[in-house]
Amino acid sequence: MSVGWWACYCPSTAWRRLALACSACFRGCTKCPPSPEAHAAITRITALLNGGRDDLSDIALDMSDVPPFHQRVYEVARAIPPGRTLTYGEVAARIGEPGAARAVGQALGHNPFAPVVPCHRVLAVGARSGGFSAGGGVATKLRMLQIEGAQIGDAPGLFDGDGPLQQVRNSPDTLADKPRMGQQRK
Repeated sequence: MSVGWWACYCPSTAWRRLALACSACFRGCTKCPPSPEAHAAITRITALLNGGRDDLSDIALDMSDVPPFHQRVYEVARAIPPGRTLTYGEVAARIGEPGAARAVGQALGHNPFAPVVPCHRVLAVGARSGGFSAGGGVATKLRMLQIEGAQIGDAPGLFDGDGPLQQVRNSPDTLADKPRMGQQRK
């Protein structure tokens, strides 16, 4: 039984806890190192998250359990080069479903292949960040775009002047303004 590289390689404490919690589902499975292909993908993803440039578009994905609409959305998202973005509406139009921007957002919110399917490269209209379901939320999405050097049209860069990151940082809803556990509000 093949369970995919994610079940064999759990680099963070959270993933290790998840693997332990799921171990009942995988009784009889033995721990094994990732296959050479999976190891190469892990190395490339790690490099990307550390600032490397890689579109990861040649990494094979098993989408047999992914709904057809989501597959079409993921195919378009994978074609967006690093440093570029599309809007949810543009993705909807490219899959032949104009007016399905919200459904595109929902599909990307269920993306099991991030960052190989780069859902962070899809923004709301007007270069607004839209949502992001990965840990860290929108701040993570914007950080990934920063790593890729994304600039949207003629607008300021994401991390310049009044660009979207500055707008997020200046928003009253940013995590930076919220007290951490055990801290008092200022």
